[in-house]
Amino acid sequence: MDRTAQEQRPASKRAGTDGHEQNDSTVEDAPAPETTAGERPGADGVETGADAVVAALEAAGVEHLFGVQGGAIMPVYDALYEHDQLRHITMAHEQGAAHAADAYGIVAGEPGVCLATSGPGATNLVTGIADASMDSDPLLALTGQVPTEFVGSDAFQETDTTGVTQPVTKHNSFAQDSETVGNEVGTAWALANDGRQGPTLVDLPKDITLGETTSKPDTPETPDTYSPPEHADDVVVAAATEALEAAQRPVILAGGGVIKGEASDRLRAFARDYKIPVVTTMPGLGSFPEDDPLSMGMAGMHGTGYANLALANADFLLGVGTRFDDRLTGGVDTFAPDAEVAHIDIDPAEMSKNIFTEYPLVGDAHQVLTQLDDGIQTAPDCEEWRETCEEWVDTYSLDYEMPEDDPLKPEYVVEMADTVTPDETIVTTGVGQHQMWACLFWEYTEPRTWVSSHGLGTMGYGLPAAIGAKVAAPEKEVVCFDGDGSFLMTIQSLSVAVRENLDITVVVLNNEAIGMVRQWQDGFFDGRHMASEYGWVPEFDTLAEAFGARGFRLDDTDAVEATLQAAREYDGPSVVDAHIDPEENVYPMVPSGGDNARFALNETQLEGLE
Repeated sequence: MDRTAQEQRPASKRAGTDGHEQNDSTVEDAPAPETTAGERPGADGVETGADAVVAALEAAGVEHLFGVQGGAIMPVYDALYEHDQLRHITMAHEQGAAHAADAYGIVAGEPGVCLATSGPGATNLVTGIADASMDSDPLLALTGQVPTEFVGSDAFQETDTTGVTQPVTKHNSFAQDSETVGNEVGTAWALANDGRQGPTLVDLPKDITLGETTSKPDTPETPDTYSPPEHADDVVVAAATEALEAAQRPVILAGGGVIKGEASDRLRAFARDYKIPVVTTMPGLGSFPEDDPLSMGMAGMHGTGYANLALANADFLLGVGTRFDDRLTGGVDTFAPDAEVAHIDIDPAEMSKNIFTEYPLVGDAHQVLTQLDDGIQTAPDCEEWRETCEEWVDTYSLDYEMPEDDPLKPEYVVEMADTVTPDETIVTTGVGQHQMWACLFWEYTEPRTWVSSHGLGTMGYGLPAAIGAKVAAPEKEVVCFDGDGSFLMTIQSLSVAVRENLDITVVVLNNEAIGMVRQWQDGFFDGRHMASEYGWVPEFDTLAEAFGARGFRLDDTDAVEATLQAAREYDGPSVVDAHIDPEENVYPMVPSGGDNARFALNETQLEGLE
């Protein structure tokens, strides 16, 4: 951060005055530029700070915005009125705006932009900003703020937005000058995009956006002091290549940084050239095609058994763009215990943060993989290791039982949705059991086709994310898998999908429970289902029709394919309320903090691990 929150916020000039009187002054009497009422400058003109903000977005090449109007941000919206090239999608809730912008950034590869007013508008963005921070997603948030004259006086809808968001932003700032606010926004956009991507925020007091200026912002660029590394140290690269050449059981662990660093093609070529098995993290899904013989799938708490065995038995682990979080590693002491670890990451703070790294390769994923490739003289001799990995894939394949009299199985619904959609279909999810089924039973072959909440685990992410993903890639199909609990948290976003006529398909895997919580209660709390089961849930297909979408109810296995086809063929948003087996649980599973090599494939095995 450039300054602390206290340094950014000017002292109040009206301490002790009545808050309601400030409300009237804040909304009605804020100073305004001397322009004729109702007139706005042309699309190319800059007359106010708000014009400069919009000009900065245009200079960055921004095309889409997600937001909710309000008093303090109104000058920026007014400046948008004449700018047809900036398409604004009005969301039904600010949290949805942040999630939509986040998903847009994941799919587009550059920052999504969200806007909100001061106070509750800004605080409603915080969950989405924190989500983007945990997952290193590129996002720019622009928040309205009360005029600087009232800051610190508890004015109507005043919140210390920079202070609140400082822990969950890569950079934030409080705009203090109409002359510089445009460049401030441009800098925030560039910082969100460059190096390790992440969310940034600019807080925009109303007097700054209404203030007069003719200063046009420059092309967005990061400060001169910001210089993320590109190439890893040559000495460390040489040592890592030597260790890799000598390895007999090497594994590549591909994380979300592979995708964010545009290194998927480089990774694929590297793995195939040296015939090294590849495991992915959950954010890394799609970085390496799961139909490739070298693919071991996703590792971690609910990862494939064969992926976890590969990591547990490796003698050399090349982690690329992963932060080795606890859901991946399980117990740190038992994670890849026999492996020397080489770690590629653009952020030096990740080196040995969770897993000790013998070979810290700090730099851009694409560049460092090229360095390793250039340095390798002899491919590792690991044919026997590959055969062992293939045996594990056969032994611990992802199977599930589907007797004729059983209720609908969620795994089958996911598999069939994958079958009837094109290969590059984008999948979004909320968080819970449905998210894990979407991870495990959909085959990901391309980057930027998996959009979900990973580190923060935000229920309600899936539907607004589907909106952002569809806006970013209108030519691609978008399928959102949601749970009934997750769907209820942001269901108001369905109104946005209908209004914008977005052709998305939502599949609600409805078990009338917060399923993952119930599963944990079964496994670790003696089956005491406290506040995890819903005695009643809406008819989501009927509710979809009330919103103006198309609704479908799915109960019968024999109707799965036809129902999914009908839903995706409908020209507009559709919702499939799939009533699944309420007792179905997600396996494989490793208890929290456990040894990933000791995974359970069913409830009986899980009881043996407790």
